[in-house]
Amino acid sequence: MSLALPTRPDGDGRVRVSLAELLALRGRIARVRPPRQDSRAAPAGPQASRLYGRGMDYAESRVYQPGDDVRRLDWRLTARSGELHTKLFQEEREGRLLILLDTNASMRFGTRARFKSVQAARAAALAGWYAARAGERVGALAFGASRHLLRPRGGVHGATALCGALAHWDAAVGGEEESLSDALARAGRLLHGASRVLLVSDGVSCDASARARLRDVMPRASLAVLVVADALELAPPPPGRYPLEHAGQRREVDLHGARRRAEFQQALGAGPARLSGLAQALGLRWREIDTSADPTDPVVQLLGAR
Repeated sequence: MSLALPTRPDGDGRVRVSLAELLALRGRIARVRPPRQDSRAAPAGPQASRLYGRGMDYAESRVYQPGDDVRRLDWRLTARSGELHTKLFQEEREGRLLILLDTNASMRFGTRARFKSVQAARAAALAGWYAARAGERVGALAFGASRHLLRPRGGVHGATALCGALAHWDAAVGGEEESLSDALARAGRLLHGASRVLLVSDGVSCDASARARLRDVMPRASLAVLVVADALELAPPPPGRYPLEHAGQRREVDLHGARRRAEFQQALGAGPARLSGLAQALGLRWREIDTSADPTDPVVQLLGAR
């Protein structure tokens, strides 16, 4: 898929995604050392194997054993030690990361620093830069208001294309809502060859059928979940009157009583709580961040875990 970068002015990084910021996030990942991960026979295995063969990456040398390929002799070590040594090479299998990005209307909300949609794009971009540095191809599927596919690409070009797609998708307005189960069903046919899947969502789209759909993904790819939430969705607000604006209409909510604040938080935070609880119940790797947090560490923890 060829993707032109958005022609619209760059976003402010608060209510609209800033393409410049997404591209600059490469610098944060440059300071993170991607782990070497072991592959398994299952399709969910990441890219590197401990099997020694005719791969391109040198692993180590050991004393020659009968049956070793004489073309793999380590002549330098043999000359130094006086004993025949054979070079061993680590076979590499290219991994693929598929990012499932929630673009439903609920993501365009935020009371601290930025909208959830902007924070989700930042996390997705970091995941793309991390995957590129780890030698993986990265692709993305937007679900919700924007329903687009970025086919997997490798290296810097793949991560750059992802950043452009994220800014492009964020610029779209309108669009129908899409449940998480429908998005996972749509993504099912794209999982062939994907070694890892990262779901980035606020959980509002998490419906009753999502559990079964997530179970379908689990045997096919290593699945991780990043829950993006606003501060008001994670904890009751301090007492006070809060102005809220929706669809051009502005009103104030009186939240002086403790019970009312707790009920407000539970209602507002039902989505993130539902997705976090489901991920935990299924034994998935998951993290939760608010809109003011730095998503670098949570993304690295999710993608760096074996």
